[in-house]
Amino acid sequence: MSDARLDLVIDGGIARLTLRRADKLNALDAEMVDALVPLCRQIERSQAQVVILTGEGRAFSAGGDIAAWSGWSAEDFGRHWVRDGHAAFDALARLSQPVIAVLNGHALGGGLELAACADLRIAEAHVRIGQPEAGLGIIPGWSGTQRAVRRFGAQLVRRMALFGEVFTAEQALTLGIVDQVVAAGGGLAAAETVAERVMERGARASELTKMLINAADGEDRERVLESLAGALVAGSPDLAEGLAAFREKRKPRFSEKD
Repeated sequence: MSDARLDLVIDGGIARLTLRRADKLNALDAEMVDALVPLCRQIERSQAQVVILTGEGRAFSAGGDIAAWSGWSAEDFGRHWVRDGHAAFDALARLSQPVIAVLNGHALGGGLELAACADLRIAEAHVRIGQPEAGLGIIPGWSGTQRAVRRFGAQLVRRMALFGEVFTAEQALTLGIVDQVVAAGGGLAAAETVAERVMERGARASELTKMLINAADGEDRERVLESLAGALVAGSPDLAEGLAAFREKRKPRFSEKD
């Protein structure tokens, strides 16, 4: 499953995921949200070692498309729009590959929540960053009060979400919301430089390190622990013996613990 407004190109170890809805400032509608999960699965199962996420045109992402959700019932809004958005953003944040977000334009509301899914954020100098949702009478619903707090700190989220502060790229760099600021138009080149550096490192070591960092940060802790433990036991002689015993309809003869 894919969406023409979400473009995925995997080349030379780099997966480039681009939001292509420039006429709507790359705002996400339900179809784009639905398409993000299978695209993340495709990235996960590919040979890509690093992901670059960006938006087409003059915005990174204006967040959720108001026209896409404003007509929904309260029940459908909570059960589908918010929950589906969480599933999509979780899939991105929990990719095994490091993710670099290129904020080539404003990242507001859901756009900032999308950027928070990345492991590194590069902002172009003209960018503005904030959480304007309360001004519309709505909350930051795609982990803007959860993952954003873990990534940026509760006080910065308070300043944006409760008090309406909008930060410049340089302010965001000083505050730790973004990791690098470059001149307008220079975001992709900077991201590619970082991506090349990532690919010089051990892919498996980077994957496991990201999983451990995510677990420490409260991101997908349960799956991380079970994945690591599952891989460990799958490499043991006990699994081969257990499967052989199952096929031969006998009791397994497991090795003793060293």
